[in-house]
Amino acid sequence: MRDRAAFDALYRATSAKLFGVCLRVLRDRGEAEDALQDIYVKIWNRADRFAVTESSPISWLVAIARNHAIDLLRARRPVDDLEEAGEIAEPSPGPERNALAASEARRIDRCLEELDPARADAVRGAYMNGESYEELAKRHGVPLNTMRTWLRRSLIKLRECLQR
Repeated sequence: MRDRAAFDALYRATSAKLFGVCLRVLRDRGEAEDALQDIYVKIWNRADRFAVTESSPISWLVAIARNHAIDLLRARRPVDDLEEAGEIAEPSPGPERNALAASEARRIDRCLEELDPARADAVRGAYMNGESYEELAKRHGVPLNTMRTWLRRSLIKLRECLQR
């Protein structure tokens, strides 16, 4: 029902367990933190799909976390695995692909400009420079959970902007 207070209570009650699931699957703390943020966005967007009679709420949440973490593992499979499967990537992008990438980069830059400068800097730091949430929180002088909130809300705004 989009109740933020209820969602906050859900996060406080379940985030440690879901983080543990992500960490166990991904074996990388930074990647697990990023995954956890994505998972709670999914939960927020899919909460109306939870059927009380099918499984317990924590089982549903753990399944979402586990499946997301596994999807991330599959996405980062080494190129060798893909080549063995007969899927060899093109060695260099062609002019059309370069033009599309440049156009997409301009769209992302325009959307980043719509964000508060500090939040845009945090997004660039986290997702373009690979800085950890902890590093960003220290640099911006905010608590770690505030930084997570900044990034989560900024990504939602960026998605909305890119969908226009």
